[in-house]
Amino acid sequence: MSSILIAVILGIVEGVTEFLPISSTGHLILVNRLVEFQGSFAHIFDVVIQLGAILSVVVFFWKKLNPFSSYKDIWEKQETWDLWKKTLAALAPALIIGASLGKYVQKVLFNPVIVSTALIVGGIVLVVIERRQQISIADSVKDLSYKDSFLIGLIQCLAMIPGTSRSAATIIGAMFLGASRSTAAEFSFFLAIPTMAAASAYSLLTAEASLSFYQWLVLGVGFLVSFLVAWAVIAVFMKYIQSHDFKVFGYYRIILGVTVLGSIYLK
Repeated sequence: MSSILIAVILGIVEGVTEFLPISSTGHLILVNRLVEFQGSFAHIFDVVIQLGAILSVVVFFWKKLNPFSSYKDIWEKQETWDLWKKTLAALAPALIIGASLGKYVQKVLFNPVIVSTALIVGGIVLVVIERRQQISIADSVKDLSYKDSFLIGLIQCLAMIPGTSRSAATIIGAMFLGASRSTAAEFSFFLAIPTMAAASAYSLLTAEASLSFYQWLVLGVGFLVSFLVAWAVIAVFMKYIQSHDFKVFGYYRIILGVTVLGSIYLK
């Protein structure tokens, strides 16, 4: 299989899974092994396509994220700055815990058994939290307090375990604290920008590799595919959750996790 085709496949996988509560990292680990795309360049590639997904969030929510817009009055600009402050408050735990445990997690936990187990556990939690009677006290991100934001960021750190899903952790955490589904999903998108940017920058700075022109081309293809697919997924997902819950993603996680575990132990 050519590297360009692999880049397209992985770009689609990243774009589809990054912002859904089903674990993009877990899917990339599994698909990378399936197409036999591993090593130092594969690690850099996975980081770069994450950056493509990040850019899609910025583009999709640009009006809401831009505090300098001439179309906003002073109160709307203040609300935008508050959004960024809450996002940074949620980022703090990830910076501290991620910097301390990041290398250990990558070395020890990145394997199909851990991914599958985390997929199953996360799926069960999603189904359980959706079955309880949900009372929303935060119908928009502005209703979240700084304490809530920090706690969501703390819960997000569970996503360091491959297969957990950063978006699932933040969505579950936000809903547990009283956020509506749309608010939980939206804040998860916003928090993804600094969290994934920091993680990607760290991975790129610590990577030791010199790339050929063809490898840069492969990175470019993966980045573009990831950006376009992620942008489309965000648009569909935000409409979907207006009238649907997250149980389908929980069931999907459980089925996928059980399938992968079965393929490992029944060989």
